[in-house]
Amino acid sequence: MATVSSNAWGTFEKLMGLIRFSHTIFAMPFAVLAAILAWNRPGVEFRWRDLAGILLCMVFARSAAMAFNRVVDRDVDAENPRTKGRHLPAGLLSLPLVVAFTIGCAAAFIVSTLCFLPNWLPLILSVPVLLFLLGYSLAKRFTVWCHYWLSAALMLSPIATWVALTGRVDAPPLWMAGVLFFWVGGFDLLYACQDAEFDRNRGLFSIPGRWGIPAALRLAAASHFLVVICLCGLWWSGGFGMVFLAGVGAIALLLIYEHAIVSADNLSRVNEAFFQVNAVISLGILALGIVDLWLRQAPILNLPG
Repeated sequence: MATVSSNAWGTFEKLMGLIRFSHTIFAMPFAVLAAILAWNRPGVEFRWRDLAGILLCMVFARSAAMAFNRVVDRDVDAENPRTKGRHLPAGLLSLPLVVAFTIGCAAAFIVSTLCFLPNWLPLILSVPVLLFLLGYSLAKRFTVWCHYWLSAALMLSPIATWVALTGRVDAPPLWMAGVLFFWVGGFDLLYACQDAEFDRNRGLFSIPGRWGIPAALRLAAASHFLVVICLCGLWWSGGFGMVFLAGVGAIALLLIYEHAIVSADNLSRVNEAFFQVNAVISLGILALGIVDLWLRQAPILNLPG
């Protein structure tokens, strides 16, 4: 029994490594902040099952998309020196298991939308949203703008959260979506610079592979400039105060630092920019929003009764 449990836990750990579960941190804070802003609106009451639905939908949708990516990219990953050690090309997990995991997560995502009833929109939109998320994994085969397909997939999280809680779309989640779109697109461009030569030789579509690393870095910088603009829009539309605005300035400095440590001649610190700086930015935006609302004595949760 102990051996079976140990093997099951080992497989679970490998599956979490396959989908890089820790990277859920990039989009999750935006969904949570969108929920807090929605609950802060008149007539939108906090329900524990809504919070559970947000967390479950985020985890299962991202897990399905990442697992699907590993399945369709397994041959490409095997040829790339940077990725040949991933779970499928290295034989750490079997293809049938990962396919079953993908299907299970996709089904769990759809079922999780039932938490938002009597609002039927999340369930109705669940399949189209899921197909869009999965479609990112195929984008590198036909468009250089695949980086922004990824960011468009992630930017759905605050919009979907808002729709699930309010049944409509308002300015705050749209500005938040803009932040995610330009932020994720920009840092995915930085990350993709590592594979520019491989993509070019393999015939895959990417901006670094097609237009070169310097052009990709310039576009990433332009995207991150637009992040700051969208954060200002979020500050205005979300009714935040000076704490959040000061945080926008701090995030701008972090983005400048992110670009300062990466250059066309030196990509050795891409992982630091990708993982460490971006984790701080994502969690920082959530923390800034909560602290700002708390200091202004705005209700964080609109509890019933």
